[in-house]
Amino acid sequence: MSSDSPPDTVNPIPTYGETTAPPDEPSSTVTSSDNASPSTPLSWPPDGKLTLDWIYNLMSVFDWASRNLPPPDFPSVLPVSVFDSLVLTASKILHKEPNCVRIDDVDSDSVVVVVGDLHGQLHDVLFLLRDAGFPSKNRVFVFNGDYVDRGAWGLETFLLLLAWKVFLPHRVYLLRGNHESKYCTSVYGFEKEVLIKYADKGKHVYRKCLGCFEGLPLATIIAGNVYTAHGGLFRSIPATPSKRSKKKNRRISLTPEINPFSLGSLEELSKARRSVLDPPWEGQNLIPGDVLWSDPSMSPGLAPNTERGIGLLWGPDCTEEFLKKFNLQLIIRSHEGPDAREKRPGFAGMDEGYTIDHTVETGKLITLFSAPDYPQFQATVERYNNKGAYVVLKPPEFNNPEFHSFEAILPRPKVQAYYDYEEVIDSDEELDLASMVTTPSDITHRCLHAVWNRTKQVFRMSNNLGFRKEAWPVVDLGDPRVTHHRPGHDQLSGHFRLGFQPENHK
Repeated sequence: MSSDSPPDTVNPIPTYGETTAPPDEPSSTVTSSDNASPSTPLSWPPDGKLTLDWIYNLMSVFDWASRNLPPPDFPSVLPVSVFDSLVLTASKILHKEPNCVRIDDVDSDSVVVVVGDLHGQLHDVLFLLRDAGFPSKNRVFVFNGDYVDRGAWGLETFLLLLAWKVFLPHRVYLLRGNHESKYCTSVYGFEKEVLIKYADKGKHVYRKCLGCFEGLPLATIIAGNVYTAHGGLFRSIPATPSKRSKKKNRRISLTPEINPFSLGSLEELSKARRSVLDPPWEGQNLIPGDVLWSDPSMSPGLAPNTERGIGLLWGPDCTEEFLKKFNLQLIIRSHEGPDAREKRPGFAGMDEGYTIDHTVETGKLITLFSAPDYPQFQATVERYNNKGAYVVLKPPEFNNPEFHSFEAILPRPKVQAYYDYEEVIDSDEELDLASMVTTPSDITHRCLHAVWNRTKQVFRMSNNLGFRKEAWPVVDLGDPRVTHHRPGHDQLSGHFRLGFQPENHK
C-alpha cells in the first residue's frame, strides 16, 4: 500500500485533461475540451505501489475512453501487462481475506459507505464515488457485489474497484455477487465484453477475472453490528458421523445432513469453500450459493428459492433469529433491482434505490441497489427510471443507515450491448441452471423448472406483447438444454420452443 493517504474531504473526480494537486492539499483542476486525450497508455508503477494520482488518472482514462474510443481500442489505454499486474496484486489480497470479513477498526472519526449492485454502469459509479467521498483513512467502503454484466463497462468498473482495493486494502472491501461467476457472465454480457475489448487476449483476460472473482469474500460484519452480503442469509449444513467401520485403519467419514429449514452460523460461513466458478445449488457446499442468491420473503420460515432455482427465501422471523443470535442490529443485502421487485408482491419497489424489507424487534433488513436507470439496455419503451442509492453508517454504533439516493448520469455514451437484452425478459430468475448440471435426474428436474418459469414469464408479458391470452405453450423437450425465448418467435435456436401467435399474426 502506498504511503499516500487520500484526502478526507470530497474532491471532484478529475476528468480527462485535468491535473490534480497532492493528496493532502485541496484539489486544483484545469479542464480541457471533452475530446482532449488523457495521458495514455496507462503504465504500472515501477515499485508496484499505487498512488491516489494513479487512481485519479485511471478514472479519467476510463471515462474518456468510454466516450471517445471504440471498445476494441481499449488495450491502447490499458495494456494487458497493466491489467495482469493489477489483477494479480488484487487477487493476492482478496484470496487472503476470510469468507466473512470483520471490519472493526472504525472509530468516532470514521464512516462506512455501503454500495449495492453496480452492473457495469461506470459513469454512475464515478458519480457515486465523488458524491460519497473517495475511500480514505476515515471513510471505509463496502461494495456488495454485482460489478459486471448488463452494463457496457463492467470491466472498467471492476478494475477501478480493484485499484482502490490495492491502494487501500483495509479501507475498501469487495464482496462477491451472484454475477461474479462463470455462468452469469456468459449469459449477461461480461464475457463478450472482455473478448471484444481485448480480442486475441480476451480469453486470457476473462480467465484472470474469473480467478479474481473466486477470491472475493462473501460477507462482512461492520463494527460488530451490521451484516452485509449480496443475497443474504444461508442454511445450516450440520455434519453427523456415519457408522464406525469395523475394518482397521478406516477413518470415520462425516456425512452432511442438509436441513434447508435451519439457519446457518457464522462459523459455518467461515468454513464454506468460496473458490468455485459457479456456487452449487446441491451437494455439500450450499452456503456460497445461499449467500449470493437468496431473497427475503414476507412468509415466515426458510424455504427453497424456487423462482431462482438456487438459494433460499427467508421470512422476518429468520431475520430476527439471525440478528439476535449474533448480536447484530442490521442486515444490508442487495441482489434485487427494479425488474426483480416488480414481481414481488408485498415488497416495495426499487424506485429510490433501497427498501426496508423487514423491521423486527432486534433491527432491520434492507435491500440496497446502486445502479440507477437499470438495466442500461431495456427492450421496452417505458424504462424503470429507478434511482440508485448508497448507505452511510456513522459512529458510534454504525447501525443506523443513512440513505443517499441519486439519479443516473445521462445521457450515457452510445455503445452496443454485449448480450441480447431483448431475450432477457426478466431478472436473474430465468437463468438456465439446467446447463450447469451433470446427472440425468438433475437435468430433468432443472429442465422442467426452467420450462415452468419460462411459461410464467411469457404469460406475464402477454398483454404488452399482443399475445392471445388463450394461447398455450407448445413445449418440445427433445434435449436437456433450455435456451432463451424471443417474444414473437415460435422457433428457438435450441430444443425448447414456446409456440405463441400474436393477435395480428395471420
